[in-house]
Amino acid sequence: MGTESTRTDRLGLLLEQFDKAREAAQVRLTGLGDEEYLWEPVPGSWSLRPRAEAKTPRAFGPGEWVMDLGAADIPASEYAEVARQAADGMSVDKIAEDWSVGVERVREVLAHTGETEPDETPVTTIAWRIAHLHFHFRGGWEWTFGEQRREPKLLVDFTPSAALALERFWALIDRWRDSVGSLTEEQLDTVGFSQYPYGSDPDDPYVSVLAGANLEFIHHMAEIALLRDLWRARSTVTR
Repeated sequence: MGTESTRTDRLGLLLEQFDKAREAAQVRLTGLGDEEYLWEPVPGSWSLRPRAEAKTPRAFGPGEWVMDLGAADIPASEYAEVARQAADGMSVDKIAEDWSVGVERVREVLAHTGETEPDETPVTTIAWRIAHLHFHFRGGWEWTFGEQRREPKLLVDFTPSAALALERFWALIDRWRDSVGSLTEEQLDTVGFSQYPYGSDPDDPYVSVLAGANLEFIHHMAEIALLRDLWRARSTVTR
């Protein structure tokens, strides 16, 4: 591609990054089967489960299958973000609401000094990671380009079928990409252009929200690619 056709504006760079990541991810997900999709690499993994078999306290979804989610807390990796929110003027009550924790937990985090202990985070399945991306991008679209009223965790009907999950996911990603591609410079700079309720979207210029969405997509797809490699190695060893 010649330099005359290469975009160097903010939106162009973000779109190019997203398009390349999406192309690579779609190639890496080719041939995903149901068994691999739901494979739990270690005991205690988070995944999708029938509602009657839910093992985590806040598993969610509108249909028969739900997505594992543990008790609400602020992980150590996010202590700096909470401090930033407070420094920017967000009240303790609002921070607690955003993180679904009590105000005492927020005060405890803000009072913390020194090094933090590493977070104990569960290993998640390919199904969980695709579902996580699906409801975040679906909710992000709804609360930016949609009606801005529906609960994000009830927007995606999770499924044990890898093929159906990917069909629905790529259709959503196409709609997201089309909507983002039509943004103006003014909209990119608008604070609160996205009102997505999980995170700092309402308090950030939308260009920052887009950069964060790209990062979310890229790092979870990289994790999925590694799980596919581990699945293939596992199958070879146990054959």
